[in-house]
Amino acid sequence: MHTTHATPSKDDIALLPPFERLGLNRIVLVSTAEEASRARDELGQAVVWGFDTESKPTFVKDQVSEGPHIVQLATADRAWVFQLHDPVCRAMVGDLLGTAGITKAGFGLGDDRKRIVTKFGIEPANVLELNILFRQRGYRKEMGVKGAVAVLFNQRFIKSKKAATSNWALPRLTEAQLVYAANDAYAAYRVYEFMQKM
Repeated sequence: MHTTHATPSKDDIALLPPFERLGLNRIVLVSTAEEASRARDELGQAVVWGFDTESKPTFVKDQVSEGPHIVQLATADRAWVFQLHDPVCRAMVGDLLGTAGITKAGFGLGDDRKRIVTKFGIEPANVLELNILFRQRGYRKEMGVKGAVAVLFNQRFIKSKKAATSNWALPRLTEAQLVYAANDAYAAYRVYEFMQKM
């Protein structure tokens, strides 16, 4: 018999101590070919990446998103936020996402996946939707990063609504955008890592 677990409510999560996020000193902004090459070398040493993307929001009905505008990859102690304006940098990100043998773990990746196929012309390899792992453990509701951090770490993952709906296509990202984007991928990494030990 399967046990069904409840997902914590917003009110329950609000009472928890905050999840320790990556600060700017552990976030690498990547926007040039040279930076992307360095990032690729460092990321290549890991077998799992926390993974997420951000796209400039669309506010008009039937407006098609040109996202993703940002791709985030994270390991145990660092996150890389890739801007995709530079064509060589963008091609390298496509190569990273297409790399077989490295798990790319994240939440709610259905849309991200479709946009990557459209933007990069590649199918991202070894993408793991973390919600599936929670479903296998008896959680029936879509989990998301906030719920997962609450359930596994008994902590509150802070997400800025303002950063979430900001313009991710800007040539210069704000510090708040960098922290937001990097930590979405970092928290996904931490959740995956924790679940592997369970």
